[in-house]
Amino acid sequence: MRWRLCDLAQWLWAEFGVSVSEQTLGREVRSMGYRKLSARPRHHAQDADAAEAFKKTSPPQWQKSPLAPPRVK
Repeated sequence: MRWRLCDLAQWLWAEFGVSVSEQTLGREVRSMGYRKLSARPRHHAQDADAAEAFKKTSPPQWQKSPLAPPRVK
């Protein structure tokens, strides 16, 4: 689950009655080892169908070789 700093600040206020600025909260969260994650930006005119067509892969070119008959000694 992802939390924004403003959501975390509101939760702290609702749960514990503690008012913390987003700047202070960000500094403390970062000192605990957490990092800000952001979604990859998406162009506003991106064509979803074209993106899906691009993701489709070709069928594999290799085929499983047929089983060889047992060797006679």
